[in-house]
Amino acid sequence: MNEPPLPQGQVNRRHFIKRTAAAGFFTGFITSGLRAQSPNNKLNIAAIGIGGRGEPVIRRSAGDNIVALCDVDFNRGGETFKLYPKAKRFKDFRVMFDKMGDEIDAVIIATPDHIHAVATMEAIRRGKHVYTEKPLTHSIWEARQLTDAARKYGVATQMGNQGHSSEGARQTVEWIRAGVIGEVREVHCWSDRPLRGTRFDGSLYWPQGVARPRDKPPIPDTLDWDLWLGPAPYRDYHPSYVPFDWRGWWDFGTGALGDMGCHIIDHPYWALKLGYPDTVEASSSHINSETAPLASIITYQFPARGDLPPVRMHWYDGGLKPPRPAELDLDDEWLFDGVLYVGDRGKIMHKSHGGKPTLIPLSRMEDFERPAKTIPRVKGSHEQNWIDACKGGDPAGSSFDYSGPLTEVVLLGNLALRTKGPLIWDGPHMRVTNNDAANRFVRREYRKGWAL
Repeated sequence: MNEPPLPQGQVNRRHFIKRTAAAGFFTGFITSGLRAQSPNNKLNIAAIGIGGRGEPVIRRSAGDNIVALCDVDFNRGGETFKLYPKAKRFKDFRVMFDKMGDEIDAVIIATPDHIHAVATMEAIRRGKHVYTEKPLTHSIWEARQLTDAARKYGVATQMGNQGHSSEGARQTVEWIRAGVIGEVREVHCWSDRPLRGTRFDGSLYWPQGVARPRDKPPIPDTLDWDLWLGPAPYRDYHPSYVPFDWRGWWDFGTGALGDMGCHIIDHPYWALKLGYPDTVEASSSHINSETAPLASIITYQFPARGDLPPVRMHWYDGGLKPPRPAELDLDDEWLFDGVLYVGDRGKIMHKSHGGKPTLIPLSRMEDFERPAKTIPRVKGSHEQNWIDACKGGDPAGSSFDYSGPLTEVVLLGNLALRTKGPLIWDGPHMRVTNNDAANRFVRREYRKGWAL
């Protein structure tokens, strides 16, 4: 299959790397382990958003060359700057791309959600491989555009839902598809977010269900507030948004569902080949126009897919959970986040990120003969899975071909949260057919000076 031409100036280095990797594959002279040690086959990686989630993703990619670091607040990225002193520093990713051009092969994007699409598209159009943290985008329309663009430009992609590369994820998919619990028609997915872990003392990771602050504290000297806002509507700076509490604000984040749905819904979406739902409906605690609610329940109804029966999937957050399965004893662990699959011949549960898949009742695990391993295992980290794809290997497991449609399904739940009643969804055309008011959340308007 022929790749479309890349922008001028972007061809030589990237195609050299792909040819080198391909030559190693076909001749057998260069194994994956040797490639990683070859100075001629290391990627030049730039990172956009280097505090928070960015730091560990960069660290797990540092077997290659970290050549550029971009953050709107240099104070936020202080430790990362120290780790890679030779990397060039930028505040505006557009300036970084313009100045460095063909010096960059691949890009890590770990900004707040509202910047994901514009930064990722800029990289794709310049022929760069891209790793973008979850959720892939802030809106459904953006997810579709990135999926299409990645195919058009032939770049290697990965969304940062690390559990997709786990052993537990593969075991779950294999067990489900081998019919260990029979036909699955009901799935429950839940997260404690925005609560803090297992404490359940009412403290929050970030604010939700709150109104916009009215005071106007000064902008920190190190922060470029206008760049941080990017395509989002202008508002005054406040520490309620930066550096971490942006997740609950609709203009910047996607709430608990957007934060954790790409980790937790990932596994049933994969195992059951769910595709687009027919309908979605939500109920929640108090809703306002500024932030996601403190707690919600969202129900997706998926149609039959070939020989697979229809599936009803429930999402819970804010400490809400499905009823405890009767098969669990009172002293058995009932997870604070995870997935429960209800089959006609049993149940499976696992933690977030695909952790510790288990048949219930737990006694079924004692003599359980596990199905054959049919899904290739990831060698190394989720990030390495992407780097291998950049060097001519198989597409990464959560490439945009997979994670783009998954993100669309996750974010559809936020449409239901922000409007009334059940929504009938036309997935191929990205449109709610029974409530036109909901369609305004499919695609957002960008602030002047920003475009996808």
